Amino acid sequence: MTKVSDQKSEVGKSPALGVLVALLLAFSFPAEAQQPGKVARIGYLTTQPTALDSGRRQEIRQALHAFGYIEGQNIAMEYRSGEGNPDRAPALAAELVNLRVDLILVAGGYGVILAAKNATKTIPIVMVGGGTDPVVAGLIDSLARPGGNITGYINISGYLGGKRLELFKDAFSKLSRVAILYEANNTRNMFEFTEVLPASAYALNLTLLRRDVRDQSDFDRVFATINKDRPDGIFVLGGPLMQRTF
Repeated sequence: MTKVSDQKSEVGKSPALGVLVALLLAFSFPAEAQQPGKVARIGYLTTQPTALDSGRRQEIRQALHAFGYIEGQNIAMEYRSGEGNPDRAPALAAELVNLRVDLILVAGGYGVILAAKNATKTIPIVMVGGGTDPVVAGLIDSLARPGGNITGYINISGYLGGKRLELFKDAFSKLSRVAILYEANNTRNMFEFTEVLPASAYALNLTLLRRDVRDQSDFDRVFATINKDRPDGIFVLGGPLMQRTF
């Protein structure tokens, strides 16, 4: 593969995701996978819990159907989910490689994309929506010439924290001290907290209170601290743990 899209769009529940995925699949399948009589096999890798990821999977099926691919007939899907545990990603990626899939579709951020990259240097990998800059993260060489076996697109969610903070301030003019609640093990969250939010907070004359969690057992402690601090607002950075909790 020779091209990574530099379009930065947030993965969401919209037909655009499915259409883009289908186009990427059409361009990414090796020639032998498209020969008559051969059923192409797609590996789907995510750390999202299956219950939260069902909408995205359905969009992909619909888009594939629009391009003539029908699951169970002329295309096979191998779904692997870490069910909210990113530590499972390397083992799940290895499973897909051992199944000799024709392509690995990765839905998630840096950690799960890296797991797929480390598992294979030859099977095409299509990333959809990872919020980390793939060049900065070392996933590809450059947007124009990515090299390797990774293509796809990213979103800019991690870069929009400053604008969200600005809107927060616009909505509550007396906002002064803001507790930032984020996942300490989430690369995108760390990038947003350390690289994006400080500059905006300075411009808006806001004080940021760092409040991070590593697992669900941390929430009681963190909210007890937040109640004690009495900030003017709480700014929550998205991630798998937050989605399972709120």
